[in-house]
Amino acid sequence: MPPKAAAGKEKLVEEEDEVLQAVILADSFNKRFKPLTTDKPRCLLPICNVPLLDWTLESLALAGVQEVFVICRSHAEQVKAAIQDSKWSHPASGLKIVPIVTAKETFSPGDAMRDIYTHGIITGDFVLVSGDLVSNVRIDEVVRAHKERRRTNKDAVMTMVVKEAGARHRTRSRGDGGIFVLDRDTSECLHYEPVKGYPPKRLAHIPREIMDNHANIEIRNDLLDCAIDVCSVEVPSLFQDNFDYAHIRRDFVHGLLTSDLLMKNIYCYVAKEGYAARVQDTRSYDAISKDILARWSYPLVPDDNHPGGHPYEHLRGNKYIPKDNSVILSRTCKIGNNTLIGPSTQVFADAQIVASTLGARCTIGLKSVVRNSYLFDDVVVGPNCVIENSIIASGVNIGPNSQIARGSLVADGVTLGAGSRLAPFERVSKPKQEVEDDSDEDSEWEEAEANQELLAGHLGPDSNAFVWPRRVADEEDEDDDDDANFESFNNQRLMRLGDDHRELDLSDPGSVTSSEDSDSSDDDDSMMPHPSASSSTTSFPTTAAAAAVTAGEHAAEIEFKSEVRQSLERAFTEGHSLDNASVELKTLRMASNVPLRRVREAVVEGIVEHIAIVEGAVPQRAEIKRWVDRWGALINLIGGIDGVETVSILQVRFRAHCASSTRMPLFGQILAALYQEDIVEEDDIRAWHALPESKGTGIDPGTLLENMEKCWIVGARLIHQFNEQESDEESEEEEDEEDDGEGSEEESDGDDEGSAAEEEEEDEEEEEDEDDEDDEG
Repeated sequence: MPPKAAAGKEKLVEEEDEVLQAVILADSFNKRFKPLTTDKPRCLLPICNVPLLDWTLESLALAGVQEVFVICRSHAEQVKAAIQDSKWSHPASGLKIVPIVTAKETFSPGDAMRDIYTHGIITGDFVLVSGDLVSNVRIDEVVRAHKERRRTNKDAVMTMVVKEAGARHRTRSRGDGGIFVLDRDTSECLHYEPVKGYPPKRLAHIPREIMDNHANIEIRNDLLDCAIDVCSVEVPSLFQDNFDYAHIRRDFVHGLLTSDLLMKNIYCYVAKEGYAARVQDTRSYDAISKDILARWSYPLVPDDNHPGGHPYEHLRGNKYIPKDNSVILSRTCKIGNNTLIGPSTQVFADAQIVASTLGARCTIGLKSVVRNSYLFDDVVVGPNCVIENSIIASGVNIGPNSQIARGSLVADGVTLGAGSRLAPFERVSKPKQEVEDDSDEDSEWEEAEANQELLAGHLGPDSNAFVWPRRVADEEDEDDDDDANFESFNNQRLMRLGDDHRELDLSDPGSVTSSEDSDSSDDDDSMMPHPSASSSTTSFPTTAAAAAVTAGEHAAEIEFKSEVRQSLERAFTEGHSLDNASVELKTLRMASNVPLRRVREAVVEGIVEHIAIVEGAVPQRAEIKRWVDRWGALINLIGGIDGVETVSILQVRFRAHCASSTRMPLFGQILAALYQEDIVEEDDIRAWHALPESKGTGIDPGTLLENMEKCWIVGARLIHQFNEQESDEESEEEEDEEDDGEGSEEESDGDDEGSAAEEEEEDEEEEEDEDDEDDEG
């Protein structure tokens, strides 16, 4: 017996001393950032002025990872040089980083995993991530849970980290997602089904045996895949044994769970706290950049634990300025909220920077406007230029009076001459670049070169830009039956910066969603799945710079609405407490310096949007009560109580967005629910009803006026009920008083009758006494 105890102790010591390894797949294996990635790997593109690879390494360092293998194919020498020049090469960093160059035949994550198996570098359980991850999730807790599970189940080969996220979560990709079927009790992933955004998926095909063998399952379409996997040592060998596994989720996870031969188990770890997202397309690049500036990734923020090591000062409105005072800002320039200014950058007079990131040593000319855009290092923007919703790579020189429309990508070293005009979603790079990718890109290059005179006709003089052809949808590309083609044009539009994709039919006729409520929306950002200023439509007037001043203020307003929506969505999805939700909203309000009414509008609209339409009056009232009971009090916790304003906001919301016959009846029911929960008082409703604005005064005849009048009539009915209740109460009080009066008279009569009876009894007693005396005589 003693030898066994000693052996067990030695085993525990070995587990404690085991080195935690991680594998980073540095290649993206797609062309979503092209042409930015024609001469640079995606993992070295900066986000908030730090290469993506550094953000990933910082995330692994927080988790206690000790040894990292960076698997790279394209531009491997740049990756190795970047690692060597970074702080991670220092022995005190605590990370041992080993770059592994794969063969040129590596075209997918599956090929990279097979190459890992060939090298034989994995010695135990390891963390698998991509080189474009931004995360502060405690991966060490996931590793601990995975190891604990492996002690009782050796077939548990992978634990995937996911996070709950609503349909409008801006970091959740609409073009590349998945459905998770989980065992509620064990968190085992029983089935995984990849989901394209377009054409929208109507049905999920779940094997019947899952329903038969598991009594308690969850079908989850609300999980954000964090792209963090804790894998057992045999995972690379499973890829080696199955050469058809190319993609981690669509092939490996889906294939493993549907295989009758492998008999392996995969689990999910639903992270309740922390932030994790992958920069897998230009839209997510925009979303994650804004999340970092909004401090969702804390403690990984520009002013604290910034992976780049450059200290920034955090100012009101989530503005970040270098602490070394190297930035030169004109007294008349305007720096909007959610903006990061890199070191040694100069912004000239009357220029505007709104919700954007500027790299180091940038120059923004006189009266130029940069809005919702990302400029890398050493970018020069001439005077009177307008740039919006675009990514401008390092060393780009933009001539005076140029205009770059939404969704444009400008690669390293491009020069755009004076007066250049880039149409929406234009892609430009330097000419005659060396191309490392396959023949498909060579053919696209040849096509663009043959038509360059036509494509580059809108560029100014002295430009050196090579304009890539614009992609269009074709029948083969958009085959509705091809569920595996995630790179189709229309599906890519859902993942493209600045694309509102409104003309795409993304509705599901088999379900009722809040998106159906926005048919009459007259607001460009009212109900978008990922509301942000990047979804606005660009139109350049003759005096573009002058008009951009007003547009910049409008963009700031849209950005604030987007931040508030995201905060509410997180609170609703993750079940935050009312106190925590109100603190976040107060912080956003102070950072953006907006009136309290704007926040109240967002809270009221957020609650109303989430109330589902259900059949039957009783179920509908129950649905309304559920949301008002849970979140209604938040309306009064954000900084002050104003019931009249709350009712006015509710009316305006229904006036603009709920004209349909199915939604209009909810106004009265929601108003009644707010009254029942003491969120608004009777006096508030009466005061609102007496306002001229509540009757639609000053509104032109039309649908809006009709909706205002309908809401006003509903309010009149409610006030009529108040009056009837008061009259009934008064009548009851009067009846009670009358009953009290009659009762007192009856009591007095009874007293008189009682006294008379007593006198009669006394007379009778006296007569009896006299008779007794006579008898005695």
